[in-house]
Amino acid sequence: MKLSVVIPVYNSEGTIMILVNTLLKVLHPYELEIVLVNDASRDKSELVCETIASFDHRVKFISLRKNSGEHNTVMCGLNYCTGDYIAIVDDDLQNPPSEIITLVNKAIAGKHDVVYARYGVKQHSLFRNFCSYLNNVFAFYLLNKPKGLYLSSFKVFSKEILKEILAYKGPFPYIDALILRVTDNISSEEVIHEIRKNGKSNYTLKKLFSLYLNVFINYSNKPLRLVTITGIMISILAAILAASIVYEKVFVNDITFGWTFLAVLLLFSIGATFIVIGLLGEYIGKIIMSLNNTPQFVIKKTVNTETIEESISKPINIMYKEEYDREPVRI
Repeated sequence: MKLSVVIPVYNSEGTIMILVNTLLKVLHPYELEIVLVNDASRDKSELVCETIASFDHRVKFISLRKNSGEHNTVMCGLNYCTGDYIAIVDDDLQNPPSEIITLVNKAIAGKHDVVYARYGVKQHSLFRNFCSYLNNVFAFYLLNKPKGLYLSSFKVFSKEILKEILAYKGPFPYIDALILRVTDNISSEEVIHEIRKNGKSNYTLKKLFSLYLNVFINYSNKPLRLVTITGIMISILAAILAASIVYEKVFVNDITFGWTFLAVLLLFSIGATFIVIGLLGEYIGKIIMSLNNTPQFVIKKTVNTETIEESISKPINIMYKEEYDREPVRI
């Protein structure tokens, strides 16, 4: 069985060599293919990855011209995978390479399309754990994620699911959302999660907010439905309030509401209006960027692989047949 391992690389010059060497050692029973994708790292990760790929044909290396984000980087790597099963693992050594075997065995034994890693004890900071919790809550309500399934970046899926994921050509990929919309045959398996030994997490508050916004806007219309329902509820509340004011004005006494009430009502209305306009603007902006063919990623260089453009530019192979007076036959 052929196994592909995709590793998004960002500022990991101190860990990527160790990770690749461990993968080659632990996964030797498989026909192995390792795909490293450098997301425009600011350190020497590109040089280290290029050196690794130059010495081992089992390692493919793609370097991106600009920082594209984790999911776009993974999508780039998936385009170069040829394995029967594909594993996605981070570059920080917190996921032991031996656990890939655990996930693959679970997928094969249970005939699952996808198997996610589930951690008994997570070795992340409180902030990162809280953000992961929010991500799973949003996925449950917006993406119809199965209850109890933890969406980990460490996962294994079959080549059939890979084909469905690669069918998405838009500029805003979110791997878990693409998986959830093509299969329900998903499972999870508990694995070890180790303490980060080098560097720090690359997920900042800005990146996490961008990720959540991506889930909100690109893979669900429920935010628009929520705005519509909220608008209806506000309208109903306003109608009831107006009716009560008229009733008290006509049948009770002349009551004039104070400026405080009016100011609060006005500020609430303005805030709600700006939220709706901003949400619609996000949807429209994403649509425009998709129509403008904004690329998922831009490739700078490759090792042990080739881009589509390089493949097309290659000369056509010629084979001669003696019996036809050496007439060239194109294949």
